[in-house]
Amino acid sequence: MSLDAATVRRIANLARIRVAEAEVATLQQELNGILGWIEQLQEVDVSAVEPLTGAASMALRMREDAVTDGGYVDRVLMNAPDRAGDFYAVPKVVE
Repeated sequence: MSLDAATVRRIANLARIRVAEAEVATLQQELNGILGWIEQLQEVDVSAVEPLTGAASMALRMREDAVTDGGYVDRVLMNAPDRAGDFYAVPKVVE
């Protein structure tokens, strides 16, 4: 399939893209190149490939549900402007 200049202008209009007259030829070549790649992909034999309708049918790997504190308090509070022990210290905002 090959696009002509009028079709390129129509596509640009539908996409609400302002294309100068000097750019139409370049855009035409680029779009024709993309359509050429799509034609190449249509030649690929995918008859043996099972269609994938989504990831919902796949089973997720389960992990142990363990609650931890992370174990790296110093790294978490490294850039804190002020700290009180293992916590962020903030100014009192309620009187």
